[in-house]
Amino acid sequence: MSAPTPFPGGPELFRLGAEVAHLNHGSFGAVPVPVVEAHRRLLAESHADPDAFFLGVPDRIAEARHRVAAHLGADPEGIAFTANATEGANLALDALRLEPDDEVLVTDHGYGTVVAAAARRARVTTAVLDPALADEDAVRKAVLAAVTSRTKVALLDQISSPTARPIAGPQLLAELAERGVTTVVDGAHAPGMLADPLAGRPDFWFGNLHKWGYAPPGSAVLAVAAPHRERVRPPVPSWEDHRGFPRAVEYRATADYTGWLAAPEGLDLLADLGAERVRAHNSALAAHGAELLARLPGLTPLPADEALAMRALRLPSGLARTQEEAAALREEIAARLGCRILVWAWPGGGGIRVCGQIYNRPEEYERLVAGLGPLLDGR
Repeated sequence: MSAPTPFPGGPELFRLGAEVAHLNHGSFGAVPVPVVEAHRRLLAESHADPDAFFLGVPDRIAEARHRVAAHLGADPEGIAFTANATEGANLALDALRLEPDDEVLVTDHGYGTVVAAAARRARVTTAVLDPALADEDAVRKAVLAAVTSRTKVALLDQISSPTARPIAGPQLLAELAERGVTTVVDGAHAPGMLADPLAGRPDFWFGNLHKWGYAPPGSAVLAVAAPHRERVRPPVPSWEDHRGFPRAVEYRATADYTGWLAAPEGLDLLADLGAERVRAHNSALAAHGAELLARLPGLTPLPADEALAMRALRLPSGLARTQEEAAALREEIAARLGCRILVWAWPGGGGIRVCGQIYNRPEEYERLVAGLGPLLDGR
């Protein structure tokens, strides 16, 4: 595969440090300069006249929500801003009024804090998915095989964070619904990276805007199907409680709402750049990086969806078996190679994940590969 052409003007849209190769956009994202400036103006406005700002903020949040909904293809009265995907997961699970003996189906690819949120409320059953499963159909069959007569809820990743695998596809969601299972989808990586992030229309869906949607940190949304909206309880009581979902969920009195108000600017920028063009570039760049990494002895690429801007590879056996080992290797790579990637833990040996974004250049992946080989040889 030839190296993708750099995205014109991509690096200049961000203020990332040039001394580091930022190949881990999927973890925390990065905010483009125009969105940073819009956010700064909102902060200045909130400080200049706090009374005017906070008295008018509920309506402005609603306006921002409508703009975000248009980009996501969502009902603007069926989504609510949240601080992050994990908060969305907790709001969804609380709305389901689970009993301790109810069964929530998760997978072993699920995000740790989201799975923990389910375990606080009910019995958790885990579908074991081999990272090397060939395709989405194999994943679908493995999840369905784990459903039992006690399964009340399926809490599934749309795209798994560590292994970059599509899991909660429309067909799987439809088959779960046919079995009477309520579907809750972790779409943390969907907004901005997928053309139809709410595909399959689950009962509950939550996704971050600050990753692939270019929004400020602390920006996410929870989408709720109409039959469940009255059951979503706001995280704190407020003067908007009488308005019901979504306003009651969004308003938290004297909080910092400026990130939410700036969030539509990120999705607008993505549209202005050409969303399909950005997605094609990012996925090609991630694929190029994974191809280079796969040339290193002991690194095994996992099955990938060519539409995604993330790729995962297994490390040699015995590396990153625990979260502590994975974190130590991640920081060693950052310190010695000047490259930021995700290292994920797995029993027997974990893996790495690299991302592609318009600020990345092919030579950054070459830099990672040149240094990673000797580093792994030394272990």
